[in-house]
Amino acid sequence: MSALASEHGAINLSQGFPDFLCSEALVERVSHYMKLGMNQYAPMPGVLRLRERIAEKVERLYGCRYDPETEITLTAGGTQALYTAIAAIVQEGDEVIIFEPAYDSYAPAVEVHRGIPVFVALTPPAFRIDWDLVRKVINRRTRLIIINSPHNPTGATLSADDLKELQRLISTTDILVLSDEVYEHIIFDGRRHESVLRYPDLASRSFVVFSFGKTYHNTGWKLGYCLAPSSLMAEFRKVHQFLVFSVNTPLQYAFADIMEDSSHYEQLPSFYEEKRNMFLNLIKDLPFTVWPAEGSYFQCAGYEHISEAGDRDFAMQLTREAGVAVIPVSAFYHDGTDHRLIRFCFAKQPQTLEQAAERLRRYLS
Repeated sequence: MSALASEHGAINLSQGFPDFLCSEALVERVSHYMKLGMNQYAPMPGVLRLRERIAEKVERLYGCRYDPETEITLTAGGTQALYTAIAAIVQEGDEVIIFEPAYDSYAPAVEVHRGIPVFVALTPPAFRIDWDLVRKVINRRTRLIIINSPHNPTGATLSADDLKELQRLISTTDILVLSDEVYEHIIFDGRRHESVLRYPDLASRSFVVFSFGKTYHNTGWKLGYCLAPSSLMAEFRKVHQFLVFSVNTPLQYAFADIMEDSSHYEQLPSFYEEKRNMFLNLIKDLPFTVWPAEGSYFQCAGYEHISEAGDRDFAMQLTREAGVAVIPVSAFYHDGTDHRLIRFCFAKQPQTLEQAAERLRRYLS
């Protein structure tokens, strides 16, 4: 869709990336460490000072302690962390429960290691997990459950009750959890991010994945990290060592400095909530059906009052004819399930959102 947007000069609200600059102070720190000569390989698990800052942050936010030496690893973005965790533990014939719609890297990573994705549908418009359905698909071959909150593409979030139910459901099993929490700070309306790190029984069997790119507005830098108990992290690092070995050195030193100040990510919920509210206000008079996103920087919308076309056709139509690129939500289902929903990314400058809304208004009038 980004390529189609470029071809037709469309405003790109499809792929999930900001169109505004990251902090000048962060760029200055990266430049500082580049000029200082920190341009060779970092230690395989990451620069220790950054791992220490991460440990301090998760203890402050979630009340849990992770050993920087043995339980935290820096990765080349969140997606590499997700892949590495799956590669470390999934073997041929293992079943992995994936909630759909789902970020599109999960199932391929399972399949390339000859695991079997087991898909559980989230029902629109709330996209809540039906734990009775989960209970029915769990069996002796179930190796892993992948959860994602705040959720891409729907913007839904997991509640404390969800995490407690998951904890109860797997408490007497050997099932592991992969928790994708890259949008941890982008959560709205006074909600609390229910990380698995808040639940010791879950944390003890979980890989938990985070992203600097989502938090600090620089997705192209591809820097993330994974937390896991030492026994699981040892397996994670066996794959990580031969997948990328280590990741961008000057960035790690720069983030270690920047993380000494927590104000950026503390302000992130209100920063993005303002953008969500602005976008919803801009399209409120258009014939879309919307349920305000609870988190992430994505907003889904139904177009059943506009067109009977499938969501892929409608998304391409908007891109080519209205000049606004979006993502069809069917792309996040393994079988192309089509609820006639599209996904907008609102991580944009105000003028970008205003121009997009005006183009949609002209096209739909």
